[in-house]
Amino acid sequence: MAERYAIVCAQFYPELAERLTLSAQAAFAEAGCEPAETFEVHGAFELPAAAKFCAQSGRFAGVACLGAVIRGETDHYDYVCAETARGIQSVSLDTAVPCSFGVLTVDTLDQALERSGGGVRDAGRNAASALLALQRVRAQLDAN
Repeated sequence: MAERYAIVCAQFYPELAERLTLSAQAAFAEAGCEPAETFEVHGAFELPAAAKFCAQSGRFAGVACLGAVIRGETDHYDYVCAETARGIQSVSLDTAVPCSFGVLTVDTLDQALERSGGGVRDAGRNAASALLALQRVRAQLDAN
């Protein structure tokens, strides 16, 4: 039976969320995985909690965390980016369920569009690919 994966996606920028989710799902499909179960949260700051819920459920081999934070005029951007990254990494290390970081941290909407839904810098696809690579490492270690 193929491994199951989850996607948690921040919906603050709906168009970006859709593009990131579709590209992650495409990467899972190309790898022969069943479609990832998708969970939506409001913004990037909520991603670590949702990832932890998924990881602790025991249902998933990994969690792709997707979303976008676009720089504004205040320091809010810096705090959200740093805490989101730290939180996702903590979930991965604390639960031993891999969580990938597919959160765009960009200055402009144009940069976000360039990094979602196609191309080599596609954060959704890269987040799914990162989980699949981690599963290969785990399988290799389990086999030895």
